[in-house]
Amino acid sequence: MTAAEDSAAEDIRVEVLRGSPTEEELAALIAVVTEAYAAEAAQAVADAPKRSAWELSRRALRQPLRRDLGWGPVIGR
Repeated sequence: MTAAEDSAAEDIRVEVLRGSPTEEELAALIAVVTEAYAAEAAQAVADAPKRSAWELSRRALRQPLRRDLGWGPVIGR
């Protein structure tokens, strides 16, 4: 376990509303829920955005406008 998992494990709280489960039943419940959460978190990773051929080839077509030059004539700058 990593340090983050250790601190997360300390924050786990189970509130039993009815009945009286044994420690083994609670441990099994926590194991199942933890595994389901880990599987869902692993699948929830977003795919990297795919760049089209146009995006790859247009990289040097135009430079951004330089706002510091103003609208006057550009002489010797």
